[in-house]
Amino acid sequence: MTNDKQILERLDRIEAQLSPISQTAQGLKEIRDDLIPLSGQAFRLIIRELEDVESSFQLEDLLALAKRFLRSVKHLQFSLAQLENIVDFVMTIEPLLKSAVPKIINYLDDLEQRGILRIIQSTLDVRAKIAASYSPEDVEQIGDGLVAMLGVAQKLSDPRAQSFLKKMATLPSKVDLEGAKPVGPFGMIGALSGKQARQGLGILMELTKAMGELKNGGGSSAAPESETIA
Repeated sequence: MTNDKQILERLDRIEAQLSPISQTAQGLKEIRDDLIPLSGQAFRLIIRELEDVESSFQLEDLLALAKRFLRSVKHLQFSLAQLENIVDFVMTIEPLLKSAVPKIINYLDDLEQRGILRIIQSTLDVRAKIAASYSPEDVEQIGDGLVAMLGVAQKLSDPRAQSFLKKMATLPSKVDLEGAKPVGPFGMIGALSGKQARQGLGILMELTKAMGELKNGGGSSAAPESETIA
């Protein structure tokens, strides 16, 4: 092989190696040619946008912002750490929320079906009407009265008191008002000869004794024997 052929072969190899570089350079040139008009448009757009803030923007403000940012790096790191904690917390409770939210919805739906929510709404409406009709002082007095009524209700919870009230409630149905006749002294004496009349008189005397305690403020102490009527 002569020197000329060797030189030609080397030139061919060099040309083959330089061909990709040439193609890359050509591509870069084309990209540059395409970007030059776009960069000019972008530069002009940036200039137009900055014209709006030219009166409010100063380079000193940018420098002050950069300094403040550098001084607040620790605060930013702390904020990011807290944000990560919040994200971890949300990721932790997300399964619980997925199971709890349907239960809460079902519970509220059950309250709605049973009318409890409507009762609560009606209660709020009643409170609004009370607030519109009575002053705070009147409501306070009403509250004191309700407390006293609760004390009465507590006393009525005694089994003997409940039994007495139930029996008293049956009396009107046993009284014949249409058949009632005038009774004189002798008629009263004759009526007392019956067993039921004597029992009724005995109950009346017990009630009279109990009513005598009202003078002492409702205490349980009995009246002195000298004050009782023979």
